[in-house]
Amino acid sequence: MRPVIVVTGPTASGKSAYALEIARQFNGVVINADSMQVYKGLRILTARPMPEEEDQVPHKLYGWLEPEDVCSAGRWVQAALVEIKKCHDSGLTPIICGGTGFYIEALIKGLPPAPSIPPDIRAQARLDVAKDYETYYSVLERADPKSAARIHDPQRLSRALEIWRTTGKIPSEVLDTPPAPPEDLVFNVTAIMPERDQLYARINSRTNIMANLGAVEEATAFLARNLNPELPAMRAIGVKEFASVKKNEILLQNAIDAASQATRRYAKRQISWIKQRLNSDFVLKMEENTKINSNFVIKLYKNILT
Repeated sequence: MRPVIVVTGPTASGKSAYALEIARQFNGVVINADSMQVYKGLRILTARPMPEEEDQVPHKLYGWLEPEDVCSAGRWVQAALVEIKKCHDSGLTPIICGGTGFYIEALIKGLPPAPSIPPDIRAQARLDVAKDYETYYSVLERADPKSAARIHDPQRLSRALEIWRTTGKIPSEVLDTPPAPPEDLVFNVTAIMPERDQLYARINSRTNIMANLGAVEEATAFLARNLNPELPAMRAIGVKEFASVKKNEILLQNAIDAASQATRRYAKRQISWIKQRLNSDFVLKMEENTKINSNFVIKLYKNILT
C-alpha cells in the first residue's frame, strides 16, 4: 500500500500553506484538488498559490486547463492518479490539496466505470443543453428521475445526455455501478476546520487582499475572452463582481462585499460536505494550522509515511 496525504477544508482555511509545509518536510508534491484552480487565468480570484510558493516545491494540476475546457470529477481523478503514480515512482510524497469535496471523494472511493464518449456526441449534447436546458431536463426527468434528481446545472445534464446517447441506457443504470477504489493506495485525510467566525474573518480579509493584488484587472481580462457563460470556469466567485467595477456598474467596496458574501456561502457548503461525506483521520483548528512547526508535522505523519 502506498500512502497519499489529503489536505482539505473550506476556502481560506490555510490548506495551501499547510500542504506546502508538509511537502517541505516529507519531500512532497502538492497536487491540486480545487475545481477552479485547475483553470488558467484565475490565479488571484481562486486564491491559487503564488508563483514564489509554487517554486518552493512541485505543484501539479494548477492552471493545467484552458478556461474553455471542462474538468469533470472523472477527468480530474484520472489526472491525479497519474501524478500520484509519478510521485511514488520517484520516491516523493503525493499531497492532495483542495476543497472540492466531490473530487476528493471520487479519488478515495473511486468512480463508476464510465463509457468513452465520442467527441461529436459530447459536442451535440452541450449544444442541445445550452439551447434548451428545460426541455432536455424534462425529457431526462421522465425517463430517469433518479438521475434528474442529482442534476442542478448544465454540465451535469450534458453529461447525462451524452451517456444516454452513447450507451442507449439511462444514466443511472450506467453510473450507479458500484465504484472501485484504488487498490494500492491508502489515503490519510487531514481536514482543517476553523471556527466559523474566524474563517469568515479570514475570507473577508482575503477578498480585500485580492482586490489589492489586481482582482479587477484579472476579472476584466477573463471576461474579455467572451467565453460561454455555461462553462464551469465562468462560475468562479468574484469574476462578475470585480469585472463590474471596471464597467463602472458598482463600486469596488460593493464588489468586495458581494464576493466575500458569496465566498462565505461557499465555505458553508464545503464544511457541510466535509463533515457529512469525508472520513477525516485528523481534524485541525485554525490555531493549530497557523502555528504549524516541524515537530508537529513529523509527529502527525511519521507513522503514515514510514
